[in-house]
Amino acid sequence: MLKISCNGSDQVQLLAQCGFSGQPASVLVRRRSVSSIGFLSPMSRVLPLRAVVSDRDGAVVNQVGAEVTTLADRLRLGSLTEDGLSYKEKFIVRSYEVGINKTATVETIANLLQEVGCNHAQSVGYSTDGFATTPTMRKLGLIWVTARMHIEVYKYPAWSDVVEIETWCQGEGRVGIRRDFILKDYATNQVIGRATSKWLMMNQETRRLQKVSDDVREEVLVYCPREPRLAIPEEDSNCLKKIPKLEDPGQYSRLRLMPRRADLDMNQHVNNVTYIGWVLESMPQEIIDSHELHSITLDYRRECQRDDIVDSLTSIEGDEVLLEVNGTNGSSSVAREHGHAYQQFLHLLKLSTDEGLEINRGRTAWRKKASRL
Repeated sequence: MLKISCNGSDQVQLLAQCGFSGQPASVLVRRRSVSSIGFLSPMSRVLPLRAVVSDRDGAVVNQVGAEVTTLADRLRLGSLTEDGLSYKEKFIVRSYEVGINKTATVETIANLLQEVGCNHAQSVGYSTDGFATTPTMRKLGLIWVTARMHIEVYKYPAWSDVVEIETWCQGEGRVGIRRDFILKDYATNQVIGRATSKWLMMNQETRRLQKVSDDVREEVLVYCPREPRLAIPEEDSNCLKKIPKLEDPGQYSRLRLMPRRADLDMNQHVNNVTYIGWVLESMPQEIIDSHELHSITLDYRRECQRDDIVDSLTSIEGDEVLLEVNGTNGSSSVAREHGHAYQQFLHLLKLSTDEGLEINRGRTAWRKKASRL
């Protein structure tokens, strides 16, 4: 993978080397022009036009006018694609984002997905407060919440690798919006991961879910692909497979986990990525030592607040014993995909109370670590 330094001046040089300056040939003008990058003045500047989006017949259905960009906008390595229907951004893997395997953790991957999704929303004119809300949503006090997240990682990037993530939205029935992602090694253009997620609307005050209205749907879909585009072909994946509830007690557990203040997001509840860490806390150590995470699917069922105490439960999906290190022994808990065998686990996060209210269901699939020469 491409290796570069992480200081500010090197990022500016990278922008120039990657040829990001200039405007695309289509009517969509890229939001960020690299020719203006510099550290002499942090003042904002105005672009005459950000985007013109047309329907299939070429009629203009949405036009966004003058825009003020910030220094952060000009330094960010991301922009809308030429058709305006997806967004790409490049990220450098930092040293503090690398885990015990000397590669980026799945929490790092999830954080990058969240970041690129928010930046995409801002690039098309949605709110800049981190909620990615449309004008109608802000008027009605509505926000987006995650209903399901599925992440597959085929190769984990290492420290200083450059990862390019593409993301786009599309409708998901009458009650939600789907956001997909493709992750690539920027140096080789190799696809190293894919993800898909489902988002629902919630009233920020009442915390009740609400159907996506026609007004909101029109505001969102104008920036979406005209035909369905799936990052993960559903017939070849478990991304839509139902996750059964894991009964208490699980085979493995970590009890009485407590949110830190740093785990709270701008909605004042526990951030989506924190749940991933809690799920993995109850994984058996022998799997952590010998395997790496291939995929994780999470169904979000209840908000977790600052003062909640959480139990993390894990069990093998299928058989009641772990696989032998050197073979599958015909275990039904092994899933096979494209000729590869994966050890699967079911997970449950619940409140550590007598009622044990369910917070999150999960499924993970693990592959054997590659042998080191």
